[in-house]
Amino acid sequence: MTGTPEARAGVADVDLSGTTILVTGSTSGIGREAALAFGRLGADVFVHGRDRDAGQAVVTELEQTGADARFVRADFADTDAVRDLAASVREWTDDLDVCCHNAGGLFRRGELTDLGVEQTFHVNHLSPYLLTAELLDCLAEDARVVTTASEAHNGGSLDLDEVTSVRGYSGSSAYARSKLANVQFAFELARRLKAADSDVSSNSFHPGGIPASGFTRFLPGPLPRVARLLDPLPFVTSVEEGAAALVYLAVSPDVSDVSGQYFEKQDLATPTRAARDRDAQLRLWERSARLLDIEEPLADAAVDPAVDASEA
Repeated sequence: MTGTPEARAGVADVDLSGTTILVTGSTSGIGREAALAFGRLGADVFVHGRDRDAGQAVVTELEQTGADARFVRADFADTDAVRDLAASVREWTDDLDVCCHNAGGLFRRGELTDLGVEQTFHVNHLSPYLLTAELLDCLAEDARVVTTASEAHNGGSLDLDEVTSVRGYSGSSAYARSKLANVQFAFELARRLKAADSDVSSNSFHPGGIPASGFTRFLPGPLPRVARLLDPLPFVTSVEEGAAALVYLAVSPDVSDVSGQYFEKQDLATPTRAARDRDAQLRLWERSARLLDIEEPLADAAVDPAVDASEA
């Protein structure tokens, strides 16, 4: 399949005029392509990343489509920066229609952030969790929260005592753990939103293996160069195809009433048993709040783990 992400997602005729969308990690890769797709469809787009020049370049491209766009630089290893990002979004809108948790990293060296938390887990899970908590009160009534996860969660295990240590650090294991947390987070968020009688949805997805996404820069040794050589091969997922999965979950009418689900690209899929463990989802939610030293989001909407996230 060829074409823009919106064409691949089957939403090229969707009019997003009057909607506001936040895409974290949108200065490169699938985040950038999704942000540009939203702009072409008429949305106003909040761009986020760590590279100010790259962010301004995306804003310029969005403005050329007629979109209103803004960029905020925020390092997701810094909780204050995440709070500042949320504050900037709230200043811009009190009716955020889509929140795309797309920013992430895979780190070669094990390091602890200022919270005393392993940085992969902090950047890939705790920061989206914190950002969600900070933005709950400005989400539109029928907003969508979309979390970029990965099939890498298949190899992950989540011992919450391990996230405060880098002993025996493995970059791939830390990444898999964080992606497992992404899927569990999206499920628990969906369950609590439903319990709170909210029409806001929460889903996660695997965008495919994408050598050209820019994410391969985190790989060790010669692997980034090898990954780039794979990009032209027909079995490799393109950046546009990966972005289409994000665009699909963010704006397609086909999934307007879908919540508490996991997708592989644009297809409904079943994540691992560990990802579906409702007790583990609850523990992650509660522990995340303690690690961040914040009040537990949607605490009044906590539900029995026996309740399915899509039916809570």
